[in-house]
Amino acid sequence: MSALHRWWLRRRYGEGPWAALLQPPPVDEWVSLDLETTGLDPLHDHILSLAAVPVRDGRVVLSERFERRIRPDRAFDITSIRHHRILPDEAADGVAVTPAVREFLDWVGSRALLGYHLGFDLAMLAPHVRAITGFTLPHPRIELADAFARRARRARPDVPPNLGFAHIADTLGVPVLGRHSALGDATTVALCWLAMRGGARRST
Repeated sequence: MSALHRWWLRRRYGEGPWAALLQPPPVDEWVSLDLETTGLDPLHDHILSLAAVPVRDGRVVLSERFERRIRPDRAFDITSIRHHRILPDEAADGVAVTPAVREFLDWVGSRALLGYHLGFDLAMLAPHVRAITGFTLPHPRIELADAFARRARRARPDVPPNLGFAHIADTLGVPVLGRHSALGDATTVALCWLAMRGGARRST
């Protein structure tokens, strides 16, 4: 999002109930975000779980994590279950998506967002965020794959970078935690980000 658009949002919504989302982000603090969904089509699929963990002071702050299981508006098939391993009965015990997203917005503030295929996750969230706030998330965004690609090209400019999730984690010496769970993927991304920045890669 451009600086001009952020300025316009602050002019229009800066005195409203979601003004905290429009403040300058804190320095050297990020939120690693991940969703599990019924599929890969933001127009037709639904969110099943949302997790996010803060990254601050060289560590992943799991004690301050945000995690919600979300009840989808329609049934999902076995292909979806094989991917995210969430059974229909488990999904039915979740909360509705609107209050879950509202809680997330209260929690995240203006912190920069970090993720792997983050654009997809934000596209899934966008209609719910817009319905609640009137605007889409204006936060600074860091895509792990893009950051890793820049790093890989500096080291080997003649070799196309492998941007697979497991390869990125393995290259950086990070264990893949709970793959295809929102909290596991968000935590793994956070640890990868710290590894690229030379951080201590601690979780608390």
